[in-house]
Amino acid sequence: MEIFEINPRTPEDAEVELLRLGAQGEGAAGSRLLFQALLVRGLLPEEALALKDEMSAAGGDATLPLSVYQVGGGGSVDVILTGALDAHRRCASAIVSRSRALESVAASMNRLISRLDGSAPTPPALWPDGPMPFGSRTYVMGIINATPDSFYDGGRNIDVGAALNTVADMADTGVDIVDVGGESTRPGSSPVGEEEEIRRVLPLIREIRASFPALRISIDTYRAKTAEAALSAGAGMINDISAMRIDPDIARVAAEYGAPLCLMHMRGEPRNMQLNPSYPGDVCFEINTFFSERIRAAVEAGVKESQIIIDPGIGFGKTAEHNLEILNRLDEFRPHGRPILIGASRKSFIGAALDLPVEERLEGSLAAAALSVARGADIVRVHDVRATVRAVRLADAVVRKKRMLERND
Repeated sequence: MEIFEINPRTPEDAEVELLRLGAQGEGAAGSRLLFQALLVRGLLPEEALALKDEMSAAGGDATLPLSVYQVGGGGSVDVILTGALDAHRRCASAIVSRSRALESVAASMNRLISRLDGSAPTPPALWPDGPMPFGSRTYVMGIINATPDSFYDGGRNIDVGAALNTVADMADTGVDIVDVGGESTRPGSSPVGEEEEIRRVLPLIREIRASFPALRISIDTYRAKTAEAALSAGAGMINDISAMRIDPDIARVAAEYGAPLCLMHMRGEPRNMQLNPSYPGDVCFEINTFFSERIRAAVEAGVKESQIIIDPGIGFGKTAEHNLEILNRLDEFRPHGRPILIGASRKSFIGAALDLPVEERLEGSLAAAALSVARGADIVRVHDVRATVRAVRLADAVVRKKRMLERND
């Protein structure tokens, strides 16, 4: 007799374990293998106690602050629920009639569980030329900086001819999207004028569309006017580092063109974002709260939820330690139900970890890309497309092993 640890992180992992056991006909048994901790915020003490009772009865557990049990302890409290997804599901069914607040908790739990157990997979992102499905593989986005001062490749692609050669090489090596930007957002950078940004990106986007009609193009901008000009010229996606906070009208442009809109988390602005960035609480919790608010704002502005992509903003108002923690906990952003984009390529946290200059960070960038795939990234934004495509294909083969096993049956 031997005992081994198994640690399924996803529904696919759980199904693989059932296949190995010979129990693949057990229906929802896989969800019993998935242990999950959920945080519920803002309950009254009596609601928290009721939730604890129902979670315990469902086969899970709930952790409450000590103030709940103290005489006179008032105000709202948070609760951590722990258990298998089946236990969470049973708890949600039991609390639905306990109070109006717990009815809302039950609805949120059911939405979250459906995303975690795979019964509500990430919907495709809607592009003007058709949907981009997620789940079967990770997409590679190649960076094209039409700028003289970007932190790694500044000046290499400011000439349209040179940029087209870069795009051609990316296309030959399997890039899925090219992200064209006309303003450097490296730490400490200053903004350029709107007209200059448009002057840099528009001719290039037109040439890319003419030379590579099947290639998907993203415009890296936070300005509505630049985004609209780029979409009119042939781009199909907006990558906004400010998540509509600098120019809220960019939501209108995305809605009118039916273009995917990437909402990125950033503390401050590029010129000041790295001046002692700090998060009094938990960095991933703050980013998750930010995503909830920004997704809601985008939908209220007319953007369909199916158009939204989220990016936790590696290197944008974070320390090296923050960036490493975000990569390690990337799957905590999955419950939003939207595709996750990660841009870690050649950034300073890699240099800090390896003590290497930007020119020598390829291996670290490939490791970050592979780790991102393992933690649930849907798109990786990179400088080195050829090497990254190969690394991501292998990472996909490992992480998405359920599909590999099915093809071999």
